[in-house]
Amino acid sequence: MFKKKVVVGMSGGVDSSVSSWLLKQQGYKVIGLFMKNWEDNDSINCTSRQDWIDAVSAADIIGIDIEIVNFSSEYKKRVFSNFLYEYKAGRTPNPDIFCNSEIKFKVFLDYAMRYLNADLIATGHYAQIKKNNNGKFQLLKAFDLSKDQSYFLYRLNQNQLAHTLFPLGKIKKSHVRKIAINLKLSNAMKKDSFGICFIGEKFFRNWLSKYINYKPGPIKTIDGKIIGKHIGLCFYTIGQRKGIGLGGIKSYQNNSGKSKPWYVVHKDIISNTLYVLQDRNHPYLFSSILLAEKITWIHKEPPNNFLLNAKIRYNHKDTDCFLYKNFKKNSFILKFNTPQWAITPGQSVVLYNNNICIGGGIIKKSY
Repeated sequence: MFKKKVVVGMSGGVDSSVSSWLLKQQGYKVIGLFMKNWEDNDSINCTSRQDWIDAVSAADIIGIDIEIVNFSSEYKKRVFSNFLYEYKAGRTPNPDIFCNSEIKFKVFLDYAMRYLNADLIATGHYAQIKKNNNGKFQLLKAFDLSKDQSYFLYRLNQNQLAHTLFPLGKIKKSHVRKIAINLKLSNAMKKDSFGICFIGEKFFRNWLSKYINYKPGPIKTIDGKIIGKHIGLCFYTIGQRKGIGLGGIKSYQNNSGKSKPWYVVHKDIISNTLYVLQDRNHPYLFSSILLAEKITWIHKEPPNNFLLNAKIRYNHKDTDCFLYKNFKKNSFILKFNTPQWAITPGQSVVLYNNNICIGGGIIKKSY
């Protein structure tokens, strides 16, 4: 019996490790491939060496071969350059989304097919792929909605989905942990990685400052009063509460004597000014309309004035909205039934029709 060859992107984490084991149990010929997307000497607190050790250990226990490939050059060209451009423009990008569409499901897919003679690739993402009655591939939310990662995969196309497996799509994360424990994998209880996986969150500002020229500027209240100084607009995002550097300001205390937290409400790039306020429920932090650009659709475009669900950030609750397409440009407008908090330029807005992810775009601005 012919066994299909599946190359699994093994990151050293528990999800990709268990995915490899499940595929082997299902009768596939499995090969692990560890992607090195960043040079260790060019970052702070890089974990890729330990991740490689964890991946090799898991492959040994599962009983599969594993290789390592360096995609750092491709990552810098296809993902990191856009990441820096967006930050310099004052927006807050999500590099994981472009890493998926440009590296994991493009460069990695091409490498696996061309050099490893793979029939399919697989990753440890929590999502599902289904072929509809018309022979088109659909991206669905994972069975474990608390871990669903379809948000990060909305830029995938038909060819990418046709050659991809998501073994964890119908499994709860708790069960994945149990499988890893039973297999005695060393990464069974390893924490999930988020954001730029090779940079620890607490080192992010120091790391980003190596690549972006920035300058301090005033922090103002929405009525124009200067109350502090920011270290550089690129280090702040709309709705941010922690790390602004204001602490408590006595003249803005509430009746209990405790200082209210500050929230970033606007970044004025031209004047290099950061605007803040203390009321989380202030109308300035809510918007009912957003404009998105750089649109991608997984299968086909929905009709105009169509009721959909949208996520304006990962782990954001799905919200009803109406889609209005701009036919002259690669963009659309969403009108929400309920005003949304802290819509952030640079982030992705991802659209769903029930549990089917149909596409999305990059948020340009909100109203």
